[in-house]
Amino acid sequence: MAEQKEAYMFPTSVKEVEALGWDYIDVILFSGDAFVDHPSFGTACIARWLQKWGWRVAVVPQPNWRDDLRDFKKLGAPRLYFGVNAGAMDSMVNHYTASKRLRHDDAYTPDGKFGQRPDYAVTVYTKILKKLYPDVPVVIGGVEASLRRLTHYDYWKDCLMPSVLVTSGADYLCYGMGEKPMLELTRGWKFSAEAVTICTRFRR
Repeated sequence: MAEQKEAYMFPTSVKEVEALGWDYIDVILFSGDAFVDHPSFGTACIARWLQKWGWRVAVVPQPNWRDDLRDFKKLGAPRLYFGVNAGAMDSMVNHYTASKRLRHDDAYTPDGKFGQRPDYAVTVYTKILKKLYPDVPVVIGGVEASLRRLTHYDYWKDCLMPSVLVTSGADYLCYGMGEKPMLELTRGWKFSAEAVTICTRFRR
């Protein structure tokens, strides 16, 4: 087996995973933003925090949801779970003005290119992941999920909507500042996975 290297960055492609010598990934984070490894971006904060505690984290920024979904498949399934967020902004605020007029640029995409994330990105990404990997847990978070964690009024649809946990089909929702809960959640999943492995071996 290839020598396992300590990650100095977060892989976003199969080549980068192979360059690190990884034979598995603990957590794969999907984000509606282009990935910027800076503490002003929640994805980077969570990724660095989990990495500090020894977890292998990969990031898939702005996956293409319109094609054959190759971006959702390229890294395969993580050992523990997928994490999903819409980015530093709510995707609907990112797309529309208060007058519901379509914006023409996106500050969180290279060259300000518009249209690199879907409306209601958390729900769209999660539904795709649950369809492709129904047995892998999905944790949603960030501003879009946090503001929709309970029944809420949707300004763009002009109606009451249930929790995003219901509409997206996610397994868990982490709201607010997520460093501590995400670490505890990850630790909990590790112990659960180990317990299942031990029980399966015992039964055999």
